[in-house]
Amino acid sequence: MFKDLKIVELASVLAGPLTGSFFSELGAEVIKIENKRTNGDITRTWKLPSEDKNATASAYYSAANYSKKVLLLDLTNASDYQTLILHLKEADIVISNFKPDSAKKLRLDYDHLKEYNETIIYAELTGFGSMDSRPAFDVVLQAETGFMYMNGEPNGNPVKMPVALIDILASHHMKEAILCAIINKLKTGKGKHIEISLYNSALASLANQATNWLMAGHIPEAMGSQHPNIAPYGDLYLTKDNTFIVLAVGTDKQFIKLCSLLQLPIAGFETNEQRLMQRKILNSMIGDCFKTETAKYWSAKLERSNIPYGVVKNMKEVFQDEKSKNMLVSENIEGLEAIKVKTALI
Repeated sequence: MFKDLKIVELASVLAGPLTGSFFSELGAEVIKIENKRTNGDITRTWKLPSEDKNATASAYYSAANYSKKVLLLDLTNASDYQTLILHLKEADIVISNFKPDSAKKLRLDYDHLKEYNETIIYAELTGFGSMDSRPAFDVVLQAETGFMYMNGEPNGNPVKMPVALIDILASHHMKEAILCAIINKLKTGKGKHIEISLYNSALASLANQATNWLMAGHIPEAMGSQHPNIAPYGDLYLTKDNTFIVLAVGTDKQFIKLCSLLQLPIAGFETNEQRLMQRKILNSMIGDCFKTETAKYWSAKLERSNIPYGVVKNMKEVFQDEKSKNMLVSENIEGLEAIKVKTALI
């Protein structure tokens, strides 16, 4: 799809590289520039204890750097800088996540680079915006934008999400912005300077939790996997074989089906409002039912009744499912067999 597209990636860690991977998976040529002085992207060293200590790449690095041509350059060196410029002159897109002041110092900001390629699409990722040079990692943004506060169990400490979700969301926003800029360039012939911040991406992703506060004055508190507006939705039930099942009952019709399946009374729980007010009592009743049979038994029953549910799986169980197999791609990265989940779902 993008075989004639050339991208220069001046980005490390996750959000920027994930954006580059999206395009490389769809055929674009992605030239990834890594810092020669630090032996490349820092995530090359982010290894689990079980990983090969001698490998030059890690599983983390492999997750975000599919099918890229890597150049190790020292961009403070005149010769290496000129190597970058030669690629830039032929490029359609630059992906950058330098801090704004660092980009200017290295002559890698939009104003400098457009002198060599006036139609370049320059996609810049920042932490808190171009006017704030504060260092920003995913967990910092999870804290600053409310995600950690409302994540976790009631009366527990704030908890970060187990993936760098703000980075992933910012990557999606950056892909959208780049695709819009490509359309604009096809129409006008002009390049564009795009700025995506982790902060704004996080705020944009608060969705109903933001409007619950903005419109109803409700501050979301930690409530585990439960939904603040719907019940039983996100509520967990332990089965006879010690497996958790989560329900996502979003309508009264689905709840009636659930009551029929479990042989529970509907009276007093007819509306979502009633279910939210009496959630503890309702969950005790549902929980007593689920304890009587295995997860396999309840999965079959719930599926036949068309009631939304999920079995809580660990990572091994996730990728034992045949449905996951067509989502995997593999390649050899400097001698390491790298397997990752696709970024592009087209």
